[in-house]
Amino acid sequence: MKDPRGCRQCPRLVTFRKEQQVRHPDYHNLPVRSFGPDRARLLIVGLAPGLHGANATGRPFTGDSSGSLLFEVLYRFGLASLDRSVGSDDGLRLRDCRITNAVKCLPPENRPLADEINTCNRYLRDEISALPVGSVLLALGTVAHRAILMAMDLQQSTYRFRHAAEFTLPNGFKLFDSYHPSRYNQNTGRLTGTMLAGVFERIEAVSHG
Repeated sequence: MKDPRGCRQCPRLVTFRKEQQVRHPDYHNLPVRSFGPDRARLLIVGLAPGLHGANATGRPFTGDSSGSLLFEVLYRFGLASLDRSVGSDDGLRLRDCRITNAVKCLPPENRPLADEINTCNRYLRDEISALPVGSVLLALGTVAHRAILMAMDLQQSTYRFRHAAEFTLPNGFKLFDSYHPSRYNQNTGRLTGTMLAGVFERIEAVSHG
């Protein structure tokens, strides 16, 4: 599996990362690697590291409100050993589940550009190609959904993002969609714990089936 931490392919993201190294010298401030077993049968794909979350801790969805909701649900379904993820040294382990992002570096205003998503897609392509037969992918948000389709050379128009959508892909993988568990989506009620758990109930049913 490719290690993205030495990547310098996106000038804007490299510059922004250097700025954060000055402002937050104790933060990770590097591309963030995926978290979880290499051969997990569930791959969860988010957007990009958050400034005070994954960019600080070096682990996806760790240290911010997005991760709080996600790991509560993962723990409920037996996919995580703890119900919260606060730091890379907290002892948390994932079970048959792996978490990554469409973009490995922190983007300004949490908005990666199209060419940055395209450039970073090689890492996601590598991860998906290593998944076992019959795996499940969960896209957290539209950017993650589109990045997965790009990594698998699938037509965007054939698989439209919508919350709780479920698709069978040509290679037999299942793709599920959920709104991203961002603070904004939680505060506005666009995504609740019940809604996210509902998606995982379907994933559990497909996996057990």
